[in-house]
Amino acid sequence: MCEERGLVGGASPDAVIPVERRARGIMARVRETQWGLILLALVAGCGAGAGAVVFRELIRLFTHLFTGHADYSAAGHAANPHLAWAGPFFVLAVPVVAGLVYGPLVHRFAPEARGHGVPEVMLAVAQRGGRIGAQVALVKSLASALTIGSGGSVGREGPIVQIGAALGSTLGRVVRLTEARLRILVACGAAGGIAATFNAPLAGVFFAMELILRDFTVESFGVVVLASVTASVIGRAAFGSGSFMQLPDFHMDHPAEYALFAVLGLAGALVGVGFTRVLYTVEDACDRIWRGPEWLRPAAGGLLLGGLLLAVPQMYGVGYPALEKAVDGGYAIGFLLLLLGAKILATSLTIGIGGSGGVFAPSLFMGAMLGSAFGAGVHQVAPSLTSSPGAYGLVGMGAVFAGAARAPITAVVILFELTGEYSIILPMMTAIVVAALASRHLSAGTVYTVKLRRRGIDLDAPPTDPRLTRRVASVMEPVPAPLSGALSVAAAAQPLVLSEHGALPVLDEQGAYQGVITARAAAEALADAEAGRQTVPPSAGDLAEMPAPLTIDMPLSDALHVLTAAGGSGLPVLDAERTVLAGWITHQSVLRALHVPAEGGQGADPVASKGVLRFVVDGSGRREREDAR
Repeated sequence: MCEERGLVGGASPDAVIPVERRARGIMARVRETQWGLILLALVAGCGAGAGAVVFRELIRLFTHLFTGHADYSAAGHAANPHLAWAGPFFVLAVPVVAGLVYGPLVHRFAPEARGHGVPEVMLAVAQRGGRIGAQVALVKSLASALTIGSGGSVGREGPIVQIGAALGSTLGRVVRLTEARLRILVACGAAGGIAATFNAPLAGVFFAMELILRDFTVESFGVVVLASVTASVIGRAAFGSGSFMQLPDFHMDHPAEYALFAVLGLAGALVGVGFTRVLYTVEDACDRIWRGPEWLRPAAGGLLLGGLLLAVPQMYGVGYPALEKAVDGGYAIGFLLLLLGAKILATSLTIGIGGSGGVFAPSLFMGAMLGSAFGAGVHQVAPSLTSSPGAYGLVGMGAVFAGAARAPITAVVILFELTGEYSIILPMMTAIVVAALASRHLSAGTVYTVKLRRRGIDLDAPPTDPRLTRRVASVMEPVPAPLSGALSVAAAAQPLVLSEHGALPVLDEQGAYQGVITARAAAEALADAEAGRQTVPPSAGDLAEMPAPLTIDMPLSDALHVLTAAGGSGLPVLDAERTVLAGWITHQSVLRALHVPAEGGQGADPVASKGVLRFVVDGSGRREREDAR
């Protein structure tokens, strides 16, 4: 009999019910308490660290598979040992073969995995409540590893940020976190990915805070640090604790050099902004030229990329060996400038044809070429007043990244951690600040935000339509009849089906707001009960989800973002103190508000004129009309 009821070990229903209720209580505390968020951050850090290790190993595997070398950018025009008859010409076919694999993979399962990834994470955090598909982590890992391993001239940071963020988002949605906490967990995954793959825990934290969350709070900073440290420990266990790049010691020879470093910062801004413009110009050109199926585009474009790799093999993959050789003074000025231009073209072409990879490492490469060439030039003119060219190469790396991404804090921290070189920190800060300020005057967007602006999405711009500045109170509807949290799901199904919005608010026994239950959640619970997958039927309170809070004094633009991220047909509106249900808002009510002129009549704001017309819900489910003056 016990087996027929699906009870393990012959346990009685009375014994199972408290266990399930206790499990629900634990999950609720994990969602709502600070220690729960800390626990989730640690798990996200572990997942991001493991993902970074797997991702780097995949790149190493595919690089060796395609070239027969550990890093072909350091091999010159060498042949693949397994295809010795082809000589160096094998690189013409490698990007094509890889494109035939990752092109259909990305097109079919995760189109957002195409490109450099960070803008997609920024958009998910800013406007989609931190929601990123679980499949993105797997598809991005394979597509980016194939792209880089087959010669794509892109970096690891964009993919690992998107992979870690997708893992954090998936974990948060499984636990049913609120949107505010889900965004933080996405940042934890992104920080962990950066920390583990580059052995740079501080850089991971500031990358996530400055570029992903774009906000600094005590709660978010603390848990992001925990995730970053956890991932870094895993990364160090796999790759060791040494600095990511081994470079010689450098020092300042004369205070007058600070002026030269400032000039280098200005040049870095020009290169960073120029790279951004070339990147999207090439992407537009590829869009205009290609007329075939999208999944075939990486393979077709791979012919062009292969030709470039044949001419300049230093462009193969990330290219850190060539970067280190440039900073060590291994190239002449003319060749450094050639590598700078080739990197801009190779990275733009890789992304333009549909490759998957980041732009952080390419910007470091460009900065190293620019700085080393600049340093060699000024050292020839004034050898007694200037440091070795390598010092300028290090500073140039930070300057170009700051000029492209306009993230000065991240640039300073990440360059320090990547190189372990503290003696150059003051010149680096000088050049990076100059580059960031100059970049702001040269371009309205960054290498990350321009991609979103091209879709009509500006994360920094206030709403241009004055109607979007109106408050939610002016457009909200009456609160639909609420359900009691103790109501069974079977009893809640009927009013949910009859409700206009397919969702109803839920109150506990004391009449306090408990969340929103949807018809879809009820239908899934009923289906589980009928299939015998649930021994204890949940109540309406168990299925209630707490959406992002909307208040009567919130601008309509903010409410629209919350509505879009929620994906449902309506959300409750709370009073200014977030204690009383004051109304209900839907996409239709917002559209009606945008259609009605903002001045006078129906468009007038009750908060600003005659008070707020609220429908206060008491514990019995009655709705009372009240004016809040």
